[in-house]
Amino acid sequence: MPRRVLMSALLLPLLLTACLDQPPAPEPKPDPIEPPTPAACRTLGDAGVGLASVQGLSAQGLQGQWPQARSDWRAAHVPGQVLILQGRAAGNLSAQALSALADVQMQAVVPGVQRARTPAGEDDRAFAQRLEAAGLRTQPNYVYRALAQPNDPAFPGNAGLKVGGVNVFQTYLTRTGVPAAWDALAAAGKTPLGARVAVLDSAPDRSHPELQGRLEAGVSCLAAGPDTGEVSASEHGTEVTGLIGANTNNGVGLAGVVWSGPMMGIQVLDGRGEGSTADLTAGLNYAVRQGTRVINISLGAPGIEDAVLGAALTAAAKTAVIVAAAGNSATEGVYYPASHPDVIAVGALGSSDGALACYSARPNAQHPRALDIVAPGGVGGICPGSRPELDLPVLVSGGGYGLVAGTSFSAPLVSGVVALMRGANPGLSAEQTRTLLLANVNRSGGLPVLDAAAAVGAALR
Repeated sequence: MPRRVLMSALLLPLLLTACLDQPPAPEPKPDPIEPPTPAACRTLGDAGVGLASVQGLSAQGLQGQWPQARSDWRAAHVPGQVLILQGRAAGNLSAQALSALADVQMQAVVPGVQRARTPAGEDDRAFAQRLEAAGLRTQPNYVYRALAQPNDPAFPGNAGLKVGGVNVFQTYLTRTGVPAAWDALAAAGKTPLGARVAVLDSAPDRSHPELQGRLEAGVSCLAAGPDTGEVSASEHGTEVTGLIGANTNNGVGLAGVVWSGPMMGIQVLDGRGEGSTADLTAGLNYAVRQGTRVINISLGAPGIEDAVLGAALTAAAKTAVIVAAAGNSATEGVYYPASHPDVIAVGALGSSDGALACYSARPNAQHPRALDIVAPGGVGGICPGSRPELDLPVLVSGGGYGLVAGTSFSAPLVSGVVALMRGANPGLSAEQTRTLLLANVNRSGGLPVLDAAAAVGAALR
């Protein structure tokens, strides 16, 4: 059944603000071939491409006709190889070029193109630059991969997912450029692998089929009380966690922003959806001790400052990017902890990328803290033009799916993209990641809308 998003849910005292990255192995080291002969293509049955299709190419048809192209040695390429583009016969190479190629093992790819082995102890790019200095034209032996579309029914372009009799799609993924970010990772020889993410929330339903194999051991940081003896599942934690990392390309349900990588659910909210400064601070510190790189906080309280939690946020932000939902009141300013200066405050878009959802927190005269970034959050059944299909499809406890709205669900979209950025480039610091994310938003509609493709692309550079 779809989750019902009611005004009362938007007014909770403590707001539930809805409330293998391996480069291809180098080919076996070939024996020196003199003169080089074309690399053979195997015949693939009657309809295959045979060797003749390569050997029959005319050298005159290729040599000297290479289009201008910039070599990008940061892109995925076969390690230990450099392609040499010849504009003339090898026998007419200059003495300088012949000297640079001395003792270099080569194999012809097609007429006019040689695949050269990078000498031991030399970097591919440095080797290419040495050959260029000798008058030879080079480029990387780029890696290409199939750019597959996830087969999860709710992914846009697939059949759709029936939730409460409504056929819904994850349009928030395409609105924020997530599929293009996946393609950018594939083009760079990477997968949608996320850095370690911690979700500080109620406990997610670890038995949900879409979370099988995705979560590390459950942890509760609640103070003494009925929930400390057992980490029980709750809707909110399940919904938030699934948006970040539901099992993807499994032919079922939803696609998560992050396809693989460590995730942990840290329980800081009880069965009533409430947690304390002590609970949140303990959860935050636990996440940092576990080496978490991204922390999602889809909860908050209006009009407060918290010295204890604030100190923990400042310390955690040195190593982790902290993302928090801004709140579900258009009149009370950005909620805490999203209003903390070391936290990324996420507002919600409704059906348009040019306007905040009617419930989304925003700065006002009493609380001028601005939103850092915005992402789709649904319309919640209370905004003008509200229709169920405009809400976000999510996982719900018990193995099902629901429809929700709120800044709680905008924040995990941002957290998922941050995890992709730090997974793609583990060398990025928390501050560098935050800077790149916020410098690569889409402002075409006037708001700083999450742009996953731009952010991940910036992290890859």
